[in-house]
Amino acid sequence: MLNRLLSSFSTDVGIDLGTANSLVYLKGNGIIINESSTVAINNKTGQVLAVGESAKRIVGRTPMHISAIRPIVNGVIADFDITQEMLRYFLNKTKEFARKRMVFYPRVVIGVPSNLTEVERKAVEDAALQAGAARAYLVDEPIAAALGARFPIEDPTAHFIVDIGGGTTEIAVISMSGIVASRSLKIAGDRFNEEIIKFFRDELRLLIGEPTAEEIKIAVGSAYPLDQKLEVRVRGRDLSTGLPKEVVAADAQIRSAIAHPLSIITDSIKEIIEKTPPELVGDIMYRGIYLCGGGSLLKNIDRLIEEESRVKTSIIDDPMTAVVRGTGVISEDLDKFRDLLFVSRKKQLLL
Repeated sequence: MLNRLLSSFSTDVGIDLGTANSLVYLKGNGIIINESSTVAINNKTGQVLAVGESAKRIVGRTPMHISAIRPIVNGVIADFDITQEMLRYFLNKTKEFARKRMVFYPRVVIGVPSNLTEVERKAVEDAALQAGAARAYLVDEPIAAALGARFPIEDPTAHFIVDIGGGTTEIAVISMSGIVASRSLKIAGDRFNEEIIKFFRDELRLLIGEPTAEEIKIAVGSAYPLDQKLEVRVRGRDLSTGLPKEVVAADAQIRSAIAHPLSIITDSIKEIIEKTPPELVGDIMYRGIYLCGGGSLLKNIDRLIEEESRVKTSIIDDPMTAVVRGTGVISEDLDKFRDLLFVSRKKQLLL
């Protein structure tokens, strides 16, 4: 009775704590925050100068004493204190949004990679609690993505999810509200950017930064040949002279640059199909493979996966918000989905 009374005054929140971007869902309101998982720090004082989009805008443009840091690396907390500050920023913005309500400390549902160890999960949980959450629940990202896509995951049929984010790619077959077979790769959108930077450095002798690589990927990047050729003008520093230089890059060059990480993803998808029980493979053949996450927006990636796996492949609606929408589904009815959640702390404010 006490728990129900307190929960009626609390603000339940769902969070997709991503390597590149973090999204927040507020119960009864939908997605209210979609910002970069970046924090700007003054190295001299340790002061947090900016969080989210304002911090992302200064990446590569800061003086020596200021660092723009991503505290989440490959889906794992790399800097606990900065992650805590980032979560506190998001929770405070959530409280400001809900200021007309009588708000206690919120209960938080966070999507995490499926392969995290218990220690890594506890680190995420502790960061949320110390940032101001009353209770922190964790849910595997493939489960959250399937819920966000409104798949009936409780049915005894297979749902094949490939979530290509910034730091990790989650590949999973889901049936009866559980993961039957899965693999988590530390290869995703950020790795594509790294390969593009390497290509320009090694092949064109041009030094570019991560933001420029991201722009190139979005503009002309593709996983499979396009119907129309694309080109982009790229400015950077000539490694031979040290002076500014501009080159023109074609989509075929960028496709070649990111071919290796893409092949690892497609090979892993085929391995998961091989590990899936035969009855569920039949379901996969009928229903197909569903892509989500920011990486699924890479041009023609669905065509590449369909050709390699020989299984119909499609991108779900609004793929970038699938995980946070799934955490939102859970936050709307925590009691219904409690069995899907991981929680290690026994002494939290709300049970």
